[in-house]
Amino acid sequence: MYVKTDLESLSPTRVKLTVELPFDELQPSFDKAYASIAKQVSVPGFRKGKVPARVIEQRFGRGAVIEEAINDAVPKAYEDALREKEIVPVGRPEVDVTEIEDGEKVTFTAEVDIRPEFELPDYKAITVEVDAPEASDSDIDEHIDNLRTRFASLKDVDRACADGDVLLVDISGSTDSGDDVDDLSSSAMSYEMGTDGMLPGFDDAVRGASTGETPTFPFTPSNGDWAGVSLTVTATVTAVRERELPALDEEFVTMASEFDTVDELREDARSRVGRLKRMEQGQQAREK
Repeated sequence: MYVKTDLESLSPTRVKLTVELPFDELQPSFDKAYASIAKQVSVPGFRKGKVPARVIEQRFGRGAVIEEAINDAVPKAYEDALREKEIVPVGRPEVDVTEIEDGEKVTFTAEVDIRPEFELPDYKAITVEVDAPEASDSDIDEHIDNLRTRFASLKDVDRACADGDVLLVDISGSTDSGDDVDDLSSSAMSYEMGTDGMLPGFDDAVRGASTGETPTFPFTPSNGDWAGVSLTVTATVTAVRERELPALDEEFVTMASEFDTVDELREDARSRVGRLKRMEQGQQAREK
């Protein structure tokens, strides 16, 4: 399709195309318009879809035909104008038909956002420092220890609890007047110290307690029936348990993995940690 196109830059990211479309180029769209209208209307003496063009114009006006033809032709003319001016649009255009000269031409404008032009610096000369992707022996030990932790057993100990220990605790709550708060009552709860997964203040109050001790701490709920009320929480430690990791031997390796020897497990750990390190290295480079 032949179109005459003028390009105006409105901003670094927006342009305006003024497109002039000769009527000769509209003939295929006029043919479609007549056919489309003929299928939609009923005219005495003619079968539906077989109404001649001159009858359509007499009955419904040439303006309706022109409008239908323009609606069909403008999208194609817009695409041709983009290619002619080598424009890469971002988003949908705002199109406005500004002039119709029957038998001569149709003029429309299209405003559209575009990508801004910029000069790419010589990125090949840019260097960034990132952590080495190699897996160290300590990284491998940590990876294997995490696996051993998953298969650890719990052993009761007679000492003050510390972070990492697993406690059995009974929880109760009361008001300043001594009334029980049922919402805070719970028995034989299992909790790993240091994870901050209990009520605010629990870890600090209970850390260092031994079996049989009953540390207390204040707590003011932020919602529920007791919202804004100062309460006292009592934590009765009924057991302190520490994790006992299985020995790192072939028996553990065959039980916890698909490998047969400790060396094979360490080599797999080195590969896994190395992949993770390379992913982290790529992320560091992108962030810098």
